[in-house]
Amino acid sequence: MLQIALPNKGALSEETVDLVSEAGYRSRRHGRELNVNDPQNRVEFVFLRPRDIPVYVSGGIIDLGITGRDLTLDSEAAVTELLPLGFGKSQFRYAAPADQDLHPDQFANLRIATSYPNLVMKDLRKRGVKASIIRLDGAVEIAVKLGVADVIADVVQTGRTLVQAGLKLVGDPILVSEAVVLARTPKAAESPTVKTFLQRLQGIVVARDYAVVEYDVPAGTLDDACRITPGFESPTISPLNEPTWKAVKAMVKRKDINRIMDELAAIGAKGIMITDIRTCRL
Repeated sequence: MLQIALPNKGALSEETVDLVSEAGYRSRRHGRELNVNDPQNRVEFVFLRPRDIPVYVSGGIIDLGITGRDLTLDSEAAVTELLPLGFGKSQFRYAAPADQDLHPDQFANLRIATSYPNLVMKDLRKRGVKASIIRLDGAVEIAVKLGVADVIADVVQTGRTLVQAGLKLVGDPILVSEAVVLARTPKAAESPTVKTFLQRLQGIVVARDYAVVEYDVPAGTLDDACRITPGFESPTISPLNEPTWKAVKAMVKRKDINRIMDELAAIGAKGIMITDIRTCRL
């Protein structure tokens, strides 16, 4: 039976379980169970601390794991990223007091508070900077105000918490992170059970970025319509009873839906409809 580690708490856990459940697997807990069996799909889901998942996977104790790329790289575990999942997106950034003009290249001899010491050490080595790293398990943004550190390095999504703490982002992102599927080696993806798991997840991840647009368009503007909605490979074009009109169906990026509808309407398209995609295989 395939063993897959899932995060046991937090927003990352909720989104992961939602995705895996949507992919047709029995993975929801009714309490604080450490594992959930899905005999139909021959999978056992084990719930672990997100930070520990790469360690279990690299040791061969667990076959696959889902956790953040930032946690994976900070663990320095020998694992392979098989699939990015498109949620839990964040940046790992430095932040300094808002009233100071500091750059990461100027951090020599400063105290840097972080929950990701290995990521910071690796970045400082690249810069040739020697600084003191203070490891904290949480509430890193308050470390400067309390006098524990001079600057911080932390995961940032909106940055509002940093502003409230009197900090500002400095330098470029050290790392761009999201939830990922991990395995010990790339060969893990050759297993039929693993391949099915990855294909199901990928189908949903792709579907979240796309929608289907359907519309009728005058035959004379069909070329323009196909330019607006080229589809994933090409649009589906069907005849209508009225020979001067064609029906078109294509996949489009969700973020472009409103612009696409505006452009289709401008060339005379009618009956423009957008349909959500639950999952797909491309």
